[in-house]
Amino acid sequence: MPLPPRPTADPFDPAVMRLFDQYVHGDIDRRGFLQGAARFAAGSAGAAGLLAALTPQFAAAQQVRPDDPRLATRTLQFAAPLGHGTGSGYLAKPAHATGPLPVVLVIHENRGLNPHIEDITRRLALEGFLAFAPDALFSLGGYPGDEDAARALFAKLDQAKCREDFLAAARLLLAIEGGNGKLGVVGFCYGGATTNFLATRMPEVIAAAPFYGGAPETAEVAHIKAELLVVLADNDERVNAGWPEYERALKAAGVHYTLLQPPGTQHGFNNDTTPRYDQAAAALAWQQTVALFKRTLGGADAGRAKAQG
Repeated sequence: MPLPPRPTADPFDPAVMRLFDQYVHGDIDRRGFLQGAARFAAGSAGAAGLLAALTPQFAAAQQVRPDDPRLATRTLQFAAPLGHGTGSGYLAKPAHATGPLPVVLVIHENRGLNPHIEDITRRLALEGFLAFAPDALFSLGGYPGDEDAARALFAKLDQAKCREDFLAAARLLLAIEGGNGKLGVVGFCYGGATTNFLATRMPEVIAAAPFYGGAPETAEVAHIKAELLVVLADNDERVNAGWPEYERALKAAGVHYTLLQPPGTQHGFNNDTTPRYDQAAAALAWQQTVALFKRTLGGADAGRAKAQG
């Protein structure tokens, strides 16, 4: 059954969206957003209403139920000796796969493993992949169930250790039971930047789709062996400022990449839990991401056919 259309960013003043982007990324706090947004609403009450309208609606946006019988899901812990010692994440795969499946690492935004990223992981599993989404907040007790609390926890993380946790998770997938040893990575915002980082550090990454994520260190770009689908938003000054230099480095290194930058989109346009969501652009980005992984990682079609049978 097709999903109902989600609200989009169109009704919101661009200045409000910029404020929300600053709030989401920790540049201003809740009070700072409300004070700034009050100029575009009927005082503090109107600003609070704007924030409520922009807050993720996980239940309304869910596309694949956690108990979908076509899937097998579980929490999986893994060793991360150079990171926080132990990591944990959400694993999803077709329930009745007929052979080894290509594996995809899913990397969340700066709020940890929330219900939206779990849903993304299940969507990939329905496409025939063995998908795994680690939670960077596991060392601090895991995603707390509240986006504001998650952002506050995220600021306390040792990011060097987090990067090692994600490297450990990627290595786990290379040898995981039921996988075919061919690894793809997809990530969103913070996860997009981490996807770029992993591509520079792991030649085993065959394909990567960083969504509106910060560019890696320019000197490290030549180490990328993966084919990239770089997904950027149209209206995203903070992230897009780094793209020209990143693109020059990709070209100089001979990295195979495709840029997808749908017009009129906001940072976070793939996230269907908030009004920044752009349904058409998200559908196109998802289609191209899945196509990239199927073409480069192999084996997904048999798993998808069984999952949807």
